[in-house]
Amino acid sequence: MFKSKKVLILAIVMVLTLSLVVTGCSNNESDKSALKENKEASDEKSGKEVEVDIFQFKVEIAKELEEAAKVYEEENPNVKINIQTVGGGDDYGAALKAAFQSGNEPDIFNVGGPQDIKDWMDKLEDLSNQPWVDKALDGVLSGATVDDKVYALPFNLEGYGFVYNTEIFKAAGIDAEKIVDFKSLEEAVKALDGKIKNGELKDDYPLLESVFEFPAKETWITGLHTSNVALGQEFDSSIEAFNSEEVEFKYGDSLKKIIDLQADYSSNRDAKQKLNAVDYTTQAEEGIAIERVAIIQQGNWVYGLVNDVDEDVAKKLDILPIPLEGGKEDSIPVGVPMHWVVNKDSDDGVKDVAKDFLDWLYTSEKGKEYIVNEFHFIPPLTGYEDLEVEDSLGRAVSRYAEAGKTTPWVFMGYPTAWGMEGLGNNIQKYLSGEYTWEEVISESQAQWKEMR
Repeated sequence: MFKSKKVLILAIVMVLTLSLVVTGCSNNESDKSALKENKEASDEKSGKEVEVDIFQFKVEIAKELEEAAKVYEEENPNVKINIQTVGGGDDYGAALKAAFQSGNEPDIFNVGGPQDIKDWMDKLEDLSNQPWVDKALDGVLSGATVDDKVYALPFNLEGYGFVYNTEIFKAAGIDAEKIVDFKSLEEAVKALDGKIKNGELKDDYPLLESVFEFPAKETWITGLHTSNVALGQEFDSSIEAFNSEEVEFKYGDSLKKIIDLQADYSSNRDAKQKLNAVDYTTQAEEGIAIERVAIIQQGNWVYGLVNDVDEDVAKKLDILPIPLEGGKEDSIPVGVPMHWVVNKDSDDGVKDVAKDFLDWLYTSEKGKEYIVNEFHFIPPLTGYEDLEVEDSLGRAVSRYAEAGKTTPWVFMGYPTAWGMEGLGNNIQKYLSGEYTWEEVISESQAQWKEMR
């Protein structure tokens, strides 16, 4: 993860300028080439099929990852790649633990930042000598490095905020460029809400029923991403959050305003306890993708889901900041969402293929095409000079990065399960009326100390 806001900004800008940053590698290229040639020769001679089991969390790329794996299999006839995807509305962390406990250990799986690396260290293969390490952008390996050893390959760089439909805003006479802080956002939301209620937008947007859809069922959205807007300005990095014994909630009141705004102008404004049943699909594919709502709190990863429903709607999307009163109000959180790791207890031949597949996916010409054009990823590595991010939300994240308007992702440094099972559940109790906001804060502070 990023060590500081300054390093974060530099890292993202480097994605855009595609400068080469050398982070160091323990073996030279000739040694790596020789090892790969020996492995390939051995596999070809034996003709033995090697199966690699992948257990991954990103539902947005499930189909495309399967397609990429088939291309790799065509190039490597002795390889069979099996992919299982668990994410979205399902708890990937719990599912991963269950897989290991059952004895069905995957060969490639996903971990977050420093806390996950610590939790899974006994299963992580040292990847320091992999070819892609030399290509990593400055800062992106910090959350996956322990004692100068690299244990994980970053998925990509992502940013999130309030994803909105630009055409609905124009139809309502709202100038998004004038939304520069929480006050101006709140004014725009109230104006849009009024036009939805009085039917002014009905002819052009017959399904439009509310400004926001707020999926409080998904505690990864509320307990991780929403909270990070505030805690990303309390802690400078995920490392700092990881090392902290307590959480202050310096911007707790401002966080409450962000949650209240989404709940108060959602389709369940009059029965907020129902928000605890609203899921990711309802928010994305059944929300903004069909123009039933105008704004959702999401990131550039949602582009593919919307595009699968309606390509025209996907092209209309842009990102507004989630403004934090008292802090930075014109920026979006940007960081590494997840990492690929290799199970060190897998057979040596399987580990060799697993490593080769990950390297192929991120450094070969065919693999890079999938990373940018099919996965819609902002690459964490150099070497993508000929491939530009083309989707609307990827361009939006790039725009904020170029302007230096970013804050870090620190939720990877939260205590294990605190964001989802602690704070996320407490926010649900707030929406149902069981907790006051003060109780949300006090209970979450106590849980941080206990879970740390």
